[in-house]
Amino acid sequence: MCGIIGYTGPLPANGILLDGLKRLEYRGYDSAGMAVMDGSRMKVVKRAGRVGLLEDLVGGLMGHVGIAHTRWATHGGVTDANAHPHTSCDGMIAIVHNGILENSEELREELIGRGHRFTSETDSEIIAHVLEEELKGVEKEELVAALLRTVRRLEGSFAFLAISPLLGDVILAARKDSPMVVGVLPDAKIPASDVLSFLKWTDDAYFMENESVALMTPVDIEAWLFDGTPLDVRPVKVAVEVKGEYGGGDVHHTLKEIREQPMAVRRALEQDGELLSELAGLMREADRVYAVGAGTSYHAALVARYMFAGIAGLEVQPVLASEHRLFSGWIGDGSLVMAISQSGETADVLEAVRVAKARGAKIVAIVNMPRSSLERMSHASVNIRAGPEVGVAATKSFTAQLAVLAALAYHVAGRPIDLDGERVGSLIEDVLAQEGSIERMVEGIKDGRDVYLVGRGMHYPIALEGALKMKELAYIHAEGMAAGELKHGTLALIEGGTPVILLNPSDDTYKETLSNGEEMKARGAFIMGISDRSSDLYDVHIELPRTRGYETPMVEVVPLQLMAYYTALLRGAEIDKPRNLAKSVTVK
Repeated sequence: MCGIIGYTGPLPANGILLDGLKRLEYRGYDSAGMAVMDGSRMKVVKRAGRVGLLEDLVGGLMGHVGIAHTRWATHGGVTDANAHPHTSCDGMIAIVHNGILENSEELREELIGRGHRFTSETDSEIIAHVLEEELKGVEKEELVAALLRTVRRLEGSFAFLAISPLLGDVILAARKDSPMVVGVLPDAKIPASDVLSFLKWTDDAYFMENESVALMTPVDIEAWLFDGTPLDVRPVKVAVEVKGEYGGGDVHHTLKEIREQPMAVRRALEQDGELLSELAGLMREADRVYAVGAGTSYHAALVARYMFAGIAGLEVQPVLASEHRLFSGWIGDGSLVMAISQSGETADVLEAVRVAKARGAKIVAIVNMPRSSLERMSHASVNIRAGPEVGVAATKSFTAQLAVLAALAYHVAGRPIDLDGERVGSLIEDVLAQEGSIERMVEGIKDGRDVYLVGRGMHYPIALEGALKMKELAYIHAEGMAAGELKHGTLALIEGGTPVILLNPSDDTYKETLSNGEEMKARGAFIMGISDRSSDLYDVHIELPRTRGYETPMVEVVPLQLMAYYTALLRGAEIDKPRNLAKSVTVK
């Protein structure tokens, strides 16, 4: 969940690295640091806190080779000492690392026993000391063997970069179960956690294979698998969906991305029909179909269960990626796992996919980042085409996921897709037009301790997603509740003034959900109704446009996102970078 970037080339490294860190900060923002090498000298600066704290410090880091890091803490507190880069005892090797080393304690004791001195509490620093041992006295032609010996001593997940005056303009890189991609220019290389960090400079990229190492100079990349097998390094063009400017008039990326949803849904529904038919064929042939996801993507899986059942009569079992082992015993040759992930790098999802593949299952990926680890591990994949999503709280990627999942369900059924991108986009625009009134409505939530979101049928997963947004952005305890389950405990929590958001579009769940609202209103709840029909029950009414069928989840989630955003704004929360959270959960 940390962000790493490196540079080797003809330009001053510090400016490129700092710009890349700003673009990577959504991956972690507890601390940041940079190491730049100028000939035989290497300088390191690092600070606890946001990337902006480095701006006044990196001007003196002169040189053309460097590495940088923005951290989301796992091992060790948020301190200057625990910030990356970390260096070897002699200060001649600097590393940055994303991942978790599972044998860190054993290696630390072993290295201390041989005289190594540690200056941080992190597992990452161990890599610098192991490299120090393996590179000692090594000639350049032996670098690969030394790097391979290093990674074989490490257990767990890692992506790391290393530089040293001993290596000249070479950057060492290694990847195991954490992402690493290299921006490729004719005279420079920019290894990083993701492509967003270097798109300003190049859209040519080499995606490192899992369990591989690489040596890169300004003009070349060489790579090998951990077993020593040489790899053919072939850069590819980054797909157009990934390219996008961070600019715009919006105060926050999160608001910008909420407002981009009409376009995102339209693009998501402009899919290759032959590809969707191929994926649908795999699903029809499967004995069992599972939908695996984490966080917002798991909520998309829950909605998918309703979509595939209602449209195609196909049973899809949603599975929390972190609990996939509870289901893996039923997964076998006839199974299909539909893996849903915005980044394609979520550690729990990738682990679930590895286990399922080992058991003979087919893997279909629903993903936003082209050439991600998930896409490359899958038998087939479809890109949701939402474009870059920088805000930690998923918004447009969720609606795009729902659009693709619905389209895929229609292909499984062998029916024309009863969804029109222009129409759904216009319906979302109708909701966005109420942004000002929604901003005023949330005054009643901002000072509360709790808020409950209630829905029935496929609106229940949307209630879960709305509650997640309220927790992520506004730091308010929020729960999504199944309307039919209120009598089994939840009503005990309702008292005078308790905010309740009632998801109540006029479909076959309308009357029962309205009755549930009456039960809560009788106990003093403040009811905020989200519906295309007005009712005296609602203390506040957010009007939905009239939707049909499986358009509804894509439309009704948008007011929940806006409510969470404006509640967070009123509470002074850090909206794009919520405390303790990171965008890509690349560690378990």
